[in-house]
Amino acid sequence: MSNVSSIRNATPRMLATLAAGVALATGGAGAGAALAADVPVLDRSQQLQRSLVTDETRQRYRNAVEDAKRLDVEPKREVAPASARAPQLISGYAVLKGEVAAAKAKEIKKEEMKPEFGTPESVGVSQSTLDAIAACESGGDPAIVDASGTYHGKYQFDVGTWASVGGSGLPSAAPEEEQDYRAALLYSQSGSSPWPVCG
Repeated sequence: MSNVSSIRNATPRMLATLAAGVALATGGAGAGAALAADVPVLDRSQQLQRSLVTDETRQRYRNAVEDAKRLDVEPKREVAPASARAPQLISGYAVLKGEVAAAKAKEIKKEEMKPEFGTPESVGVSQSTLDAIAACESGGDPAIVDASGTYHGKYQFDVGTWASVGGSGLPSAAPEEEQDYRAALLYSQSGSSPWPVCG
């Protein structure tokens, strides 16, 4: 290939470098320095730093996606595709991290809200036995209180009996599942005798 065709196919950067070299060779050091200053120099350390940040952010994003899948909050679309650059990855990671944190908080709250009591069956009493007692005692209403204010809830516990099976506060204020469990405990200890009419 001739020098002329090489120059025609040269990029602007190559031409600027060539011009700087010619200027220096012909003794125009000042002109060559000015032309050389116009030629951009690659900053390899800065490129490497950007590449490391992008790789680290991409890994954090992948970890967040795995957390999201495990918590069933995976985004409907990929927030930052594999080809994304650092700014898009950082933005996508922030969005996903927020969703994962919210889902984790919800899971923790669910765990904290789990009752500290079991089911009637866990103490060997069937729910159908308890349902028959409750239908007779209160019509199955967990919030009912008798006219005297002594007997509360689905199984018409008095406060002392309720406390004896681990209950606190008023039985009629407790969740229905807790009333079922406490009644099952009482039934497993004393049979139907606490409910002389309905047992």
